[in-house]
Amino acid sequence: MPGFEELDPKVTLADQFKTEEGPVVLINLFTVDASEEEELVKAWSHDAAFMEAQPGYISTQLHRGIAGSSTFLNYAVWKDVESFRNAFTHPEFQHRISKYPSTAIAKPHLFKKLAVDDHCVA
Repeated sequence: MPGFEELDPKVTLADQFKTEEGPVVLINLFTVDASEEEELVKAWSHDAAFMEAQPGYISTQLHRGIAGSSTFLNYAVWKDVESFRNAFTHPEFQHRISKYPSTAIAKPHLFKKLAVDDHCVA
């Protein structure tokens, strides 16, 4: 089972679960011991297969830090907070996360797109 840490200590994932916004982007930053990288990717893949079948799921992508980094970043798009909350708290998903390596630390946090003139759209 991975350890969990808040990416933003002032606004926890539990706080975010109380909102009803959408669409949202999950950013989940993982760190793991170098010897368990393959195990982390396998566990993430197992989780992704479950999440892809859940209502409100849109897409996901796993990234790995370069230059020998053992830091991974998952970027997942969801229709709304409710959809992600239901998938994340589902008993099957909670069982699946027990398969992560013991050295893994996960830092999940939800975001929404912003419109910034001349650069990006919401």
